[in-house]
Amino acid sequence: MQGSVSYLEIGAQDAQVSQDFFRQLFGWPFTASGEQPQEGWFQTPDIRVGLHGNDPVPQLLVFFQVPDMAAAMARVTTLGGQADGAGPDEPGFGVFCLCTDPQGARFGLHQPSAS
Repeated sequence: MQGSVSYLEIGAQDAQVSQDFFRQLFGWPFTASGEQPQEGWFQTPDIRVGLHGNDPVPQLLVFFQVPDMAAAMARVTTLGGQADGAGPDEPGFGVFCLCTDPQGARFGLHQPSAS
C-alpha cells in the first residue's frame, strides 16, 4: 500500500471559528460544501483540508491514500485495528473510511476518485 497522506480533516466544535482561524493563519482559500456554509474544505498548496463542525472533542484526522479500499480495510482488521464501513464515493474526492489502530488511535483511509 502507498500510505502517503492524501487528505486532512479538522473536526471542530464551531466550524466557523476554525474556518476563520485557519483562513487568517495560513491564507488558505475555503470552499463551502453541503448545506452548512461554514463546512467544506481549504485548499492548501499541497493538499485539501476538510472542515466540519459539531465535534464534541476537536480533532485533526489524517487520511492515508490507498489504491484499493476493500483490501486496505481488510488489512487494518487483520492487523488488529478497526475499519468502519467505507462511505459513498464523493465526486472529486473519492472514498473515505475511518479507522482505529489496535490502541484506539483514529485515522482515515482515502481512495481518490479514478478521474
